[in-house]
Amino acid sequence: MAILPLGFISDRSGNFGIMTALLMVPLLGTAGLAVDFAHALSLRTQLYAAADAAAVGSIAEKSGAVAAAMTMSGNGTISLGKADARSIFMSQMSGELADVQVDLGIDVTKATNKLNSQVSFSATVPTTFMRVLGKDSITISGTATAEYQTASFMDFYILLDNTPSMGVGATATDVATMEKNTSDTCAFACHETQNNNNYYNLAKKLGVSMRIDVVRQATKELTLTAKSTRVSDNQFRMGVYTFGTKAEDANLTTISDPTDDLDKVRSYTDAVDLMTIPYQGYNNDQQTSFDSALTQMKTIITTPGDGSTATTPQKILFFVSDGVGDSAKPKGCTKKLTGDRCQEPIDTSFCQPLKDKGIRIAVLYTTYLPLPKNSWYNTWIKPFQSEIPTRMQACASPGLYFEVTPTDGIADAMKALFLKVIRAPRITS
Repeated sequence: MAILPLGFISDRSGNFGIMTALLMVPLLGTAGLAVDFAHALSLRTQLYAAADAAAVGSIAEKSGAVAAAMTMSGNGTISLGKADARSIFMSQMSGELADVQVDLGIDVTKATNKLNSQVSFSATVPTTFMRVLGKDSITISGTATAEYQTASFMDFYILLDNTPSMGVGATATDVATMEKNTSDTCAFACHETQNNNNYYNLAKKLGVSMRIDVVRQATKELTLTAKSTRVSDNQFRMGVYTFGTKAEDANLTTISDPTDDLDKVRSYTDAVDLMTIPYQGYNNDQQTSFDSALTQMKTIITTPGDGSTATTPQKILFFVSDGVGDSAKPKGCTKKLTGDRCQEPIDTSFCQPLKDKGIRIAVLYTTYLPLPKNSWYNTWIKPFQSEIPTRMQACASPGLYFEVTPTDGIADAMKALFLKVIRAPRITS
């Protein structure tokens, strides 16, 4: 048996090399673990970004899923949204991601007036350094979600005051032109059917714009605004009403029943014109009954819904007027009577029943212009002139009141009020 020299046994100079050799595998494995995990996390971040884009993009405001949801009468899965989400996700797969096999789980659903999208991903990423530890791949996964509240379905009932007072010149210049060209300095283009030389015809001859002309054109432009802002063809319906075609039958008149054919509404609105009267002073000029018009509108407007579907639309009364009532009202008039004749700012007690029914009232007050040269105005209207806008605002639902003079732009004001209505938060429970 060979005997090792004592010096060999005590020599320790090779231990470091041996230990390094023994530790090399775990050291390389640990370093590789960090590199491979960092790579996997980088890919996971990119996949999350793709999933986020897919979840949000599939239910964006102008997406096919939203349009489809607006036509659905109930809840359920939206296949078009799922297809769009997949397409958006895959469009992000470029560079290194193009070589990664990804399993996708996509769900796009509608529940009441909300769309929810969920995009889940799972992928297996091959390793490089971790292979020395026997691990050939790392699994990464994640889920991105998004929610979109669909636009509300709304029915607009547009009530236009077309009574004789709306025949006043639309601007101060128009008023001055009428006063200058009438023997009694009258600013109103009274539409008397028994007088061919009536002031209505005179206004037309002089090129004077009446307030009713401006309101008619503004209403037509409003249909274009509604058409350009709707998410689906059936989101908004509009109906147009006036106080009557002629004073002999001054009852609420339907110009257009509520319809989502907004081009038809615009065409029908051409028929809106100043109420005719047989002769000056007919029926003691009692042709403006807000009480009657609002009561009839309450009957016409059916019970509102929450706006989540086309069959449960919200209901909005869009009321455009100069705010001065003139009707036979022997009891309950808020101002002094002339016999049974009541001239007053709008009686807000007739607005409340509509609100109680859940109908929102949007009021566009076309400022009643002072007529200091007119004795009737000075006697009956001037004393409560300051109350007119206050009462009109009280009639409106919170936040849905707008006052405008014709020179400020009635069309722009109607558009601004409409946009305010459709963008207002709505509490449904």
